[in-house]
Amino acid sequence: MMTDNPHIQNLGELAEELLQKARGASSGRAAHSVYSGRYLKQALLTLTAGTTMAEHDSPPEATLQVLQGSVALSSAEESWDLRAGDIMTIPPERHSVQAHEDSAFLLIIRTDVS
Repeated sequence: MMTDNPHIQNLGELAEELLQKARGASSGRAAHSVYSGRYLKQALLTLTAGTTMAEHDSPPEATLQVLQGSVALSSAEESWDLRAGDIMTIPPERHSVQAHEDSAFLLIIRTDVS
């Protein structure tokens, strides 16, 4: 159901739009800030099949929720396969994300942690 309320976003529609951008990008990825507040940040990220987000530092507190497709979140010690519908607390260590197939995921970060 479409709405004219600016506070409502359809993540499925946004994911499809971003996946189209990712498919046309040399990096194989696209992202959009869904919400950025005082204590919380949410971003929708899309990766095409085989695309990897290189290893990077973990935010102090964050979750990754797969909306479409499947990804692997990997640290130096472990790897977790996640598919549509899965949500995971991101471990507080360096990690990377690789898409097994064209994928969209919601990253939720608590921003008031130092």
